[in-house]
Amino acid sequence: MQALYEHEGARLLGVARRIVRDQASAEDIVHDAFVRIWTRAASYDPSRGSARGWVYSITRHLALNFVRDGRWETDLGEPGVIAAVTLAPELDDLQLWSGSAKIYRCLEQLQPAPQRCILHAYVDGCSNAEIATLLGAPLGTVKAWIKRSLKALRECMT
Repeated sequence: MQALYEHEGARLLGVARRIVRDQASAEDIVHDAFVRIWTRAASYDPSRGSARGWVYSITRHLALNFVRDGRWETDLGEPGVIAAVTLAPELDDLQLWSGSAKIYRCLEQLQPAPQRCILHAYVDGCSNAEIATLLGAPLGTVKAWIKRSLKALRECMT
C-alpha cells in the first residue's frame, strides 16, 4: 500500500484537486480512496481493466460524488456560465501521468477534439453537456467522440 501511495498518491491528488478545486477536500478524497482500495482490494477484477485504472476510477468517483452531493460550491460569475478551459492545463495533467507512458501514447493517437473530450470527462470531471458547451460542439457529437475514443483507448492499451 505504501508503494502504491508513493507511486500514485500525487497523481491521484491532482485528479481529485482538478475535480473538487480545493486542496483540503482533495486530500480527504485521496485518503478515502486509499481506505476504499485497501478494504475492497478483493473486489478488483483484472478482466475489467488495469489495477491503475481501478485505483483512478475509485478516486474520480469519490471526487465526483463529493461535488454532486453539494459539498462543494464555487462562484462561476453569472449563473449558468461555464468557464472556458484551454488545452494548456490538460497538457499539464498529461505530464502528471508521465509514469504511464502507454496511456500518454494512446491519448496522443486521438484527434484533438476527441482527446479534449476524454480529458474534460476523466480529468476535469465534466459532464457530456458541459464538454459540449466548452468545445462548442453538439451533445450527440461529444457523446460519439467519447464512445469511439474510449474504444480506441481500450484497443491501444491491450
